[in-house]
Amino acid sequence: MTMRFGKSASLVLASVLCLSGALFGNAQAENLAADSPAVLKTISGKPAVKAALEQIRRDDERTLREQIEIAEIPAPSRKEEGRANDYVRRLRELGLSEINIDAEGNVIARRPGTRRNGPLLVLSAHLDTVFSADTNVKVRKEGNRYYGAGISDDARGLAVLLTVLRAMQEHQLRTQGDILFVATVGEEGLGNLRGVKALFRDRKDIDGFISVDGTESPRLSPGESEVVTRAVGSHRWQVTFTGPGGHSYENFGTPSAVHAMGRAISAISDLQAPAEPKTTFTVSIVSGGTAINAIAEKAQLQLDIRSESATALAALEEKILAAADRAGVEEGKRWGAEPVRVERTLLGDRPAGAGGSDNAVAAAWTGALLALGEKAPIATAGSTDANVPMGLGIPAITASGGGIADKAHSLDEWYEPVRSWLGPQGLLLTSLALAGVEGGPKPLLTRRR
Repeated sequence: MTMRFGKSASLVLASVLCLSGALFGNAQAENLAADSPAVLKTISGKPAVKAALEQIRRDDERTLREQIEIAEIPAPSRKEEGRANDYVRRLRELGLSEINIDAEGNVIARRPGTRRNGPLLVLSAHLDTVFSADTNVKVRKEGNRYYGAGISDDARGLAVLLTVLRAMQEHQLRTQGDILFVATVGEEGLGNLRGVKALFRDRKDIDGFISVDGTESPRLSPGESEVVTRAVGSHRWQVTFTGPGGHSYENFGTPSAVHAMGRAISAISDLQAPAEPKTTFTVSIVSGGTAINAIAEKAQLQLDIRSESATALAALEEKILAAADRAGVEEGKRWGAEPVRVERTLLGDRPAGAGGSDNAVAAAWTGALLALGEKAPIATAGSTDANVPMGLGIPAITASGGGIADKAHSLDEWYEPVRSWLGPQGLLLTSLALAGVEGGPKPLLTRRR
């Protein structure tokens, strides 16, 4: 389901926050709804902030150059070290000293605030890509587009964090609360969000989270943008079928692991998934057998199940796994033999059914875009690092890095810097509003109880 915000700033923010009692309490939510437009107006009017916003626009080509440089450092999931070390260097050159790479491989850099008990905000982008280490990652330009593996997902996000940090440093924009600049590992594929899961496992003091991941879609109308406020969860399974095997002629009549897998795939493909809430499935990878003249002893499939609803995801998952079990039994019955053994392994688990627009982070992002003269964003659902804080009840969004892009996760991935400065500008204003600016106004983000 796609939800669109209204066009009036006050109505947008009121509707964004009217249900936020679950996170803040009703009185706090009402105060936040009333305060947000004034806070964003005050912050965007400060001379130093104006100068920082102008610098971000002037530095648009510099941001793009850094984006290209980062994209050209290979960073497959579980092999992000080279890009991580380069990112540490870039953060250090921008003046941060409290930088470390944690045990999971995340780069974590602290920009301290001026208030001892101020809120802690995380600005995050992910280091890894879906591409193998031997993929050609050289970026090429054709017309106004830049083609390269991972050029938008998520080299753009990493570059935007650097641009925002540079603007804060050069214009001495001190925040009341601390800001952590985090480059996570393991966001893609079977990385299973391991980096952000480790971050929240090790830290209990995070009050808000923004992931910068992706850009605007070329399919949006001019002036439209999206923000991910809800979590699309996913379960990823490997199902292994094991039979006795044998020679294709001498042992004909023996159950086949590949045939059992085929029965499972056929049954799974006939299942009906609900349209609302959108729930999807696909058998994505299959393997099995050892020779063309052998009855397969072993076969495997990998599948992906997704939904914005935890209940719908669980219901479909139950049907899919039951279909796999039946396939093993039916293959055995076909030949009057024992069932083919069916084993399941959970490869990935991303929380579903969490998040929403009723929190300070979503409100601040919306308010920031309105303060920049843009339309209110379209709230949507996605599967990103923000799933984890959303699942923990921590205010979180995934925001656009600016510009437009398409063909992510393919060798034809491209990025075009169309009004691309709006991404880092929006992130700067949002961060200042949430963490609070030295001298006021107070932070929109509150310490969690």
